[in-house]
Amino acid sequence: MISKNSTVGVIGGGSWATALVKILTNNVDTVHWWMRNKDSVEFLKQYQRNPRYLSSVKFDADRISVTTDLQSVIDKSEILVMVHPSAFLFDLFKDSPDDLLKGKIIFTSIKGIVPEVHSIPARYFHKKFNIPYDNIGMISGPCHAEEVAMEKLSYLTIACPDEEKSEVIAKLLTCRYIKASTSDDLFGTEMCAVLKNIYAIAAGICNGLGYGDNFQALLISNAIREAERFIDAVSPTHRDVKSSAYLGDLLVTAYSQFSRNRNFGSMVGKGYSVRSAQIEMNMVAEGYYAIESIVEINKRYNGKIPIIDATYRICYEKVAPFIEMEILTDKLN
Repeated sequence: MISKNSTVGVIGGGSWATALVKILTNNVDTVHWWMRNKDSVEFLKQYQRNPRYLSSVKFDADRISVTTDLQSVIDKSEILVMVHPSAFLFDLFKDSPDDLLKGKIIFTSIKGIVPEVHSIPARYFHKKFNIPYDNIGMISGPCHAEEVAMEKLSYLTIACPDEEKSEVIAKLLTCRYIKASTSDDLFGTEMCAVLKNIYAIAAGICNGLGYGDNFQALLISNAIREAERFIDAVSPTHRDVKSSAYLGDLLVTAYSQFSRNRNFGSMVGKGYSVRSAQIEMNMVAEGYYAIESIVEINKRYNGKIPIIDATYRICYEKVAPFIEMEILTDKLN
């Protein structure tokens, strides 16, 4: 049984991992923090700042224990918050024994799909490490890392089939600038977190092509309906897609200046190749890696996903964005 006194580890060194560590240090005595980059670890130990992401945030040295030793963080933590990019998650654990995470509570905040197995992180951890779904959760919601760094009021949704565990995580993440609510819709919340990144790329492409606010509003209203159809096909249950974990997360990702997926799409819309956009951003746009997996998953359900299909053709089949979006405009209403 976990509690507010349980030990917590964070796996990941990017902007959202840094933001979550900042939030957790308000309520956790010591956050055990793994990141791959040795230089960043040494810099954090010396200056209490992540030199690569959210460098304005200064940590209390007594509240974090940062290392490149993954096993050490796992051993010291009862709760593990996974924030490693989905595109590299398979490689991180591919040689790990099946019992590596035995007895651990896993909460992911990875808004992407593990491309090698076309699986959301919850299913990946369940199948790879035989973790019961009651011990897996998701941290989601309309919450950009950059605004957390500035301590602007933000909202999170903690989804887990076990309500007691989601309540504990919600308390650990609640502070002056973070409010947290709970949900039991693990699969819907995690899948929507994947889809909204793809829709943000589509919105960015339209922005790069010069489409205005009127069309983008139409695009996003169609996107939430498309997402609802797809999620209900994959994981049928009662859910309200107008809540913050679904529609709220989609809106902030599709419109915000901080959205890397929107910015990635905007560059593609302006004529950048996918590769050149990735190099210039120097950040992972999770939505790009998710597109191919969602199209593959949809082959089993044959759902109507015109926005995702159009984004796939632009990003993977190299169809000219202005041609594909012109075709898409006749499919929306």
